[in-house]
Amino acid sequence: MSVLEKAAPAPEATRAPGRGPRTAAWLVTAGLVVALLVLVPVAAGIGAYPVPVGDVLASVQHPIGLGGTELDRVAESVLWNVRFPRIVLALLIGASLGCAGALMQGVFGNPLAEPGVIGISSGAAVGAVASIALGLDFLGTWTVSVAAFVAGLATVFLVYVMSRSGGRTEVVTLILTGIAVNAFAGAVIGLFLFFADAAAIQQITFWQLGSLSQATWPKVLAVLPCAAVGLVVAPLHARRLDLLALGERPARHLGVDVERLRITLVFVIALLTAAAVSVSGIISFVGLVVPHLLRMAVGPGHRFLVPASALLGAVVLLAADLAARTVASPAELPLGVLTALVGSPFFFWLLRRTRRRHGGWA
Repeated sequence: MSVLEKAAPAPEATRAPGRGPRTAAWLVTAGLVVALLVLVPVAAGIGAYPVPVGDVLASVQHPIGLGGTELDRVAESVLWNVRFPRIVLALLIGASLGCAGALMQGVFGNPLAEPGVIGISSGAAVGAVASIALGLDFLGTWTVSVAAFVAGLATVFLVYVMSRSGGRTEVVTLILTGIAVNAFAGAVIGLFLFFADAAAIQQITFWQLGSLSQATWPKVLAVLPCAAVGLVVAPLHARRLDLLALGERPARHLGVDVERLRITLVFVIALLTAAAVSVSGIISFVGLVVPHLLRMAVGPGHRFLVPASALLGAVVLLAADLAARTVASPAELPLGVLTALVGSPFFFWLLRRTRRRHGGWA
């Protein structure tokens, strides 16, 4: 039996949840909503220019006619031009990465899968690094983001085409092709770094570490359409993902067009991840860790897992970004470094747990 087969979700994923799991799902969802409602005003108020939570709420209520008062000019500018765009961008990117991770693990039938496996992040990095190293500026400040987004989507398309044979795509082939493309992308990035000047190397390094420090409302609007499409489409395929957990052949007998489902969801994963990475740089482990936390808490049913992964991803990334800009204040830790520092020990624990449950990989 292969690693993928051993790591595949159990058939119980397709059973109708009982009262216990359903209650747990509602409790977890309510807890995440409460955490989000608490975390947003706290994140908006904390920083080099502190704003009391009450003033944050008043500043939000006043423009929409729900009471509150307008703050002084400095506080209003800090909230609406600096912190709110960063918070909204963190929520969109976190939701996108969390949802993409849940879809990735469902499509591949492997709880160790994450969006970077099929080359989205590395492809986007090649686009961004190339535009910086070559000094491209044809779209002004948007050049790097657009190059990263286009390259990320193009890489996924390339991986899928290279993996396809006889009108279908096997999961193992797709994963191995993604690994090869990731290695090639890393080599290309190394070449660009070798020939780049000192200023370009510094900018490339900063981009690769991941950060939301350059968040603006235009960047929020750039990510919003892709995130909205992906987050709306993803839950519509939850039932088919539950059937796919039984295996490809049983899913086909139950009426699932496996190849069409895989194509659709790989495109959704690429759209969500490429949009996120293009404006934030590489932020690792969110797509891996978030679905696992929910799966351990409630179970593998995708009707809950997919939307809840988006919600928890938003909470996790907002909390991580708050920590990144406050832990070492006045300096700011790279967001991608912080998520990797927390996510990599979890991944190691996950590997050992999975290996222990299945008695080894052989």
